[in-house]
Amino acid sequence: MRTRLFVLIIMAFALVSCTHDRNDPGRAYFPDMAYSNAYESYSANPVFKDGKTMQAPVEGTVPREMIPYPYKRVFEDQQKAAETLVNPMQADKETLEKGKEEFDIFCAVCHGFKGKGDGHLYTAKLFAAKPSDLTASFTQEKPDGEIYHIMTVGSLSGLMGAHGSQISPENRWKIVTYIKNNFKVK
Repeated sequence: MRTRLFVLIIMAFALVSCTHDRNDPGRAYFPDMAYSNAYESYSANPVFKDGKTMQAPVEGTVPREMIPYPYKRVFEDQQKAAETLVNPMQADKETLEKGKEEFDIFCAVCHGFKGKGDGHLYTAKLFAAKPSDLTASFTQEKPDGEIYHIMTVGSLSGLMGAHGSQISPENRWKIVTYIKNNFKVK
């Protein structure tokens, strides 16, 4: 008899506790966590000491899949890059096509479509100095890593700006491959 009474009580609790209303989330045991206050990005926020909602990233934070470039725009680092950086790209059709596409977007405006340093910005007299001739032996004999470094941080003279924030590392290597394989030495 006790067993029947126990089973009957369990069944009664089961029937009373179940609900078919899917819109009812049930009881909130920690309402401050379940119903937190949302703050707009530029609104005041009493949670932080400075009163701002949008906080700067923690010092040293690196975006996902982003490997910080270890070299600076100084001669010694340019030489280290020339010695240590190795072009991972093969000069296949796909790489050269993508390299040309990226070159035409980012490089041709200064260096020209044939790499002779006669791009629109120079011929329109918007530059005081002529950009480097990428077909010259001076450029063609540079190691791939050095050209990659110059594209990433800019030239030592400061005439060429850094393109590391505009062109992905993979595409910079494709541009290097394109330059080395499509421009003939004078």
